[in-house]
Amino acid sequence: MPAIYQHHISVTDEHIDIQGHANNLVYLRWMQDAAVAHSAAQGWDGERYRELSAGWVVRSHFIEYQSPAFAGDTVIVRTWVPEFGKVTSIRKYRIVRDETTLAVAETNWAFIDLQRRVPKRVPTELIDDFDVVDSDD
Repeated sequence: MPAIYQHHISVTDEHIDIQGHANNLVYLRWMQDAAVAHSAAQGWDGERYRELSAGWVVRSHFIEYQSPAFAGDTVIVRTWVPEFGKVTSIRKYRIVRDETTLAVAETNWAFIDLQRRVPKRVPTELIDDFDVVDSDD
């Protein structure tokens, strides 16, 4: 799989807010959907995380909105992992329409034990399944 994953989205009327463009919370959903799809494409779907009794939780999000998306647009969420820590990972995103950047974003994820709800070391095999991309796309 490519190191930078591309998640395609069709902007629908349900994504649009009172201002006539995609709502800011929709971008957050797109980011999460892209992260989950990228993980699954790398062999780490929900079932594999359940087998480990571990998974990711969000510590923080940063989103910088640069241009709006409208109903009927096709957008691409480009996402990649620039670093893994012992129990954390940073994931970056660039949301584009054609080559216009709509938003740039970053999520700080923590890996946890799902039963005890405490941080857990990121398994080496998980890290090995992702190409770390030291880039802003």
